[in-house]
Amino acid sequence: MDFAELTTGDFDQIDLGALPVVANADHAPLEGGEDPAFGTVRWRTLFSADRTATSGMTLGVAEFGAGGTLRPHRHGPAEFYFGLAGSGIVTIDGVAHEIAPGVAIFIPAEAEHGTIAGEEGLRFLYGFPKDRFADVDYRFTASVGESSTVQA
Repeated sequence: MDFAELTTGDFDQIDLGALPVVANADHAPLEGGEDPAFGTVRWRTLFSADRTATSGMTLGVAEFGAGGTLRPHRHGPAEFYFGLAGSGIVTIDGVAHEIAPGVAIFIPAEAEHGTIAGEEGLRFLYGFPKDRFADVDYRFTASVGESSTVQA
């Protein structure tokens, strides 16, 4: 079926997850930064089934100012990071890994991980094998005297 030939009645008979979707990170709203449980990271959601006609993956761009943080946490699905700009350290299960433009990092399911941006800040692409970002159950590592579970 040619997309240009679809009529209104045709849309309820097709799988919207089977159509191409284009997202521009420059046009996606900047989210986050308000919840101290996450740290200072902000993000732009590109693909999430509750916002886009996509399924099977969630994709976004994380943005950090100089020295910005994503506090140590765990979640069920595996995740990947792909460095776009700046630099930083991603610590996975106690082992520090540098991230910079062109560097890809695979984070296994349930691995504890957190990020600290370098002096020039950091931007990376991230993705999960989940339909929606809200399906990722972030469990932040508690500091002494606190506990924190946050759903995206």
